[in-house]
Amino acid sequence: MSITKLLTLLFVVLPSIWISPYAQTTIALYPDQIPNALSAKDQETNKDNVARNVSKPTLSIFLPEAGAANGTAVIVCPGGGYGVLVMDREGYQVAKALNKAGIAAFVLKYRLPSEETMQDKSIGPLQDAQQAIRTVREGAADWKIDPQKIGIMGFSAGGHLAATAGTHYDSTFIDNPKKTSLRPDFMILVYPVISLLDKIGHKGSASNLLGAAPGIEKAKYFSNELQVSKTTPPAFLTHAGDDTVVPVSNSIKFYEALNAKGIPSDLHIYSKGEHGYLKVPAFEEWFGRCRHWMQINGLLSQ
Repeated sequence: MSITKLLTLLFVVLPSIWISPYAQTTIALYPDQIPNALSAKDQETNKDNVARNVSKPTLSIFLPEAGAANGTAVIVCPGGGYGVLVMDREGYQVAKALNKAGIAAFVLKYRLPSEETMQDKSIGPLQDAQQAIRTVREGAADWKIDPQKIGIMGFSAGGHLAATAGTHYDSTFIDNPKKTSLRPDFMILVYPVISLLDKIGHKGSASNLLGAAPGIEKAKYFSNELQVSKTTPPAFLTHAGDDTVVPVSNSIKFYEALNAKGIPSDLHIYSKGEHGYLKVPAFEEWFGRCRHWMQINGLLSQ
């Protein structure tokens, strides 16, 4: 093969590798104008699969093998305190594990709150979560998904976003001409931030999302333990008792609120694990319990 042909081949092949090294497909979350956006220079950076300054949200699509697909889908929200997004460990790797269980996965690279890029930074991430739910539900037939088995999963601050989507779906923050349901059918919350109140909330997430002094009513609105209703979707929660970043009381308070409304949910607390489950529990330990919960709730094949 001549050097000219070799270089031509590389220029054809390499873009597809670099554009999407993990996902089968990555799409812009909004096909047209991004709501609530200000005209600003795109300053996103991505080093070691940690995204910063995200102002153009995307959805990365991971589909299981056709013979293994069971119709369930999960939108995955990586964490990072609303300051960064841990795209690989709390996004792409999780999507691959979901695929192995026959679940379609959609990794959401949501906008990070910024007064430079948003008119109202407090609702930017929620808009993206709602748009992701709308996109997956409206595309369910094409992706061979059951539109009544679409859940949302989040880690840390991504857990806060997932819980917000699950408790605020009656308030529509995006254009939704088809009146598509924005309610996730279930939530999976892994060491989640739930509250933005001073006593148990994560101050970094609260400050990044709401600002330094948001006022008590706004803090309460985005404290999801206070927003649970009888129609909030069921949840699987897991947290470590020794978490010094996001206190385990976040998950406990949310579980108590769900239980008080009669919403069937699981809460699994590990004595050790700190924030991020970097050493223990092993991924397969907590994810195996998650799969079991999904199975007994009719979300996976028996």
